[in-house]
Amino acid sequence: MEVSTGKVSHLFALNGSTVLLPCTYASCIGIKNLYFNWHYNNNGSMIKLCEAVIPVEGIEPRVSVYHERVEFVGTSKGNNISILLWNITFEDDGEYILKDVDTTLTTIIVSVVGGVIGLSILGMVIKALVINFLLKDDEKNKECLVSSGNDNTENGHSGAKADNKGTPKA
Repeated sequence: MEVSTGKVSHLFALNGSTVLLPCTYASCIGIKNLYFNWHYNNNGSMIKLCEAVIPVEGIEPRVSVYHERVEFVGTSKGNNISILLWNITFEDDGEYILKDVDTTLTTIIVSVVGGVIGLSILGMVIKALVINFLLKDDEKNKECLVSSGNDNTENGHSGAKADNKGTPKA
């Protein structure tokens, strides 16, 4: 996702006037739960001015404003997350920062990685089942070979070799 203030990097305003802090965003893969917030850097102390979440593209954000002279004027239909500062004073001089967190790309990456891990686990399970099946089949073959030896039931001993002695002479 790309966030832009256009060509505006410094603003100058008259005391008592209203100033637009412009900002637009663009995303080539769409957005879902885009969180953003505006802060004012007051000599190293960050003061949150407003924050919002845009649930999906085209749906207006749920905005919370924390400063009485700040107004959110953006619209998700125009990919605009700009704010107005009303009745500017000398104390408003400083750096204004927009932070955004778009979880769409993170969600896509996690989904792909999760899918790959899932396929790997499935492959290992299939391999284990095939090996287990082959080992059991091999054991059955060994059992068949053992039990198919010469059997001498004539003398009452199973598995004993028959002696080929001639018939007894009387």
